[in-house]
Amino acid sequence: MRRPLGVLACLVSVAAVSAPVATAHAAAAPQAECRLTVAAPAVAATGRLQVSADRLDCGDRALVRVRLMRAVAGPDRVVRSGAKRIGDGRVTMTLPCAPGVYYATATDYRGLSAKSKAVRLSCSPAGTPTATPTPTATPTATATPTASPTAPATPAPSATPTSPGTPPAGGVGTAEENEVVRLTNAERAKGGCQPLKHDAQLRKAAFGHSSDMATQNYFNHTSKDGRSFMDRIRGAGFTGGTAFAENIALGQPTPAAVVSAWMKSSGHRANIMNCKYTVIGVGAAKNTQGRIYWTQNFAAR
Repeated sequence: MRRPLGVLACLVSVAAVSAPVATAHAAAAPQAECRLTVAAPAVAATGRLQVSADRLDCGDRALVRVRLMRAVAGPDRVVRSGAKRIGDGRVTMTLPCAPGVYYATATDYRGLSAKSKAVRLSCSPAGTPTATPTPTATPTATATPTASPTAPATPAPSATPTSPGTPPAGGVGTAEENEVVRLTNAERAKGGCQPLKHDAQLRKAAFGHSSDMATQNYFNHTSKDGRSFMDRIRGAGFTGGTAFAENIALGQPTPAAVVSAWMKSSGHRANIMNCKYTVIGVGAAKNTQGRIYWTQNFAAR
């Protein structure tokens, strides 16, 4: 019997600047309705412009076309168009950046379409927008956006999601979240990296994002209110730091399953095995269907 797939996505940032990494699928629970999302254009640490579209929980293969649009006086101009036939996966375009206002559209020739929020880009990594994204598809992709996809409307769960456990008094994280930290450190040890310390503020940012995704029924690095993962980390009270990253996942039922899935994806593995990170926050929240949203936030301090 074919087993349903879960989804993953990750972002990385240097000196508090977000830069997309890779994204992938992994084993999970029951598939949801086929969705198409597109990330708002973003500027990577390299200074190149990136835009990505994801097909999620579709199963079949279809041609997905992504168009980068520039908002100008008169009809908006198509800057670049690209297409790829995929199943569940991602289509990503990168190109030299010129300052301006951009948005992206995606069309799946199965009949789905999506349009991102318009963002103004300065074409320096520090000018990367905080729109709504990301993330999520097969390892055939190269990056994850930091912008906001517009997917077909899906009714949000009617109840508040819950953490798989309750943090102990005076402790950081639930038993499940701390198991993710332990397993992550076990993988890092194999590469000669020092263990990460579970940080209360990073955990607050991670759990807040997992809970928000579960409550509002979306899967993206950028919150529906436009906050980036760096906005959430700073909003949780975390100060300082020289480098940051985020991994997210949906549908893996256990800490072992989600860490295994992340380690099988090059982008997520790169975040986990980056020896410069010193602290981590892990947050897990269930939606009303019992599916778990997982978030890892990393920082070098």
